[in-house]
Amino acid sequence: MSGIASIALGAAPIAGGALLGLAAGNLRGPDFRGMIKDDLDLLDKIPEENTELRAALRRSIDQRIVDLIATTEKSRELRQIASSYEGNWRDIVVFICAVLFTIVWWNVPHSRSNWLVMFVFLIILSVVVAVYASRGVIRALASIRRSRHPEESAG
Repeated sequence: MSGIASIALGAAPIAGGALLGLAAGNLRGPDFRGMIKDDLDLLDKIPEENTELRAALRRSIDQRIVDLIATTEKSRELRQIASSYEGNWRDIVVFICAVLFTIVWWNVPHSRSNWLVMFVFLIILSVVVAVYASRGVIRALASIRRSRHPEESAG
C-alpha cells in the first residue's frame, strides 16, 4: 500500500495542474444576453413617468449590447487565429526544452516518491509536443516544396 500511496502523492502536482487547466477552460464570461433580457423586462415594469430612471436603464442596456457585439467579434478573431495556426519555431523550442527537462529529470534520484510519475508524464508531454512541432515542420517543408516546384503542385 505504501507504493501506491507514494505514487498518488507524487502525482498530486500533475493532477493539480490538470485540474487547474480544466477549471480555467470552464470559466465563462458574463451572460450578456441574459442580462439584456432581464433589463428589458425590468424596463417594461418601470412606469413611463420615471423617464430619468428609464433613460439610465436604457443606456445600460445599450452598453451591454455594445459589449456583446465586441465580445462576439473578439471571439471570432480568436477562433480564426487558432484555426489558421500552422506551427512555428517556438514549437521546436518547446520540444527541445521538454526533452532536455526529461533528461534532467532522469538524473534526479530515482528514490523520490514522484520520480516515476513525473518521468512518465514528461515522456508523454515530449511526444505530444513532438507531434505539434513535426506538424509545423511538415507544413513548412511542403510550402517550400510547392514554392520550388509550382508545376507539380498545380497538377
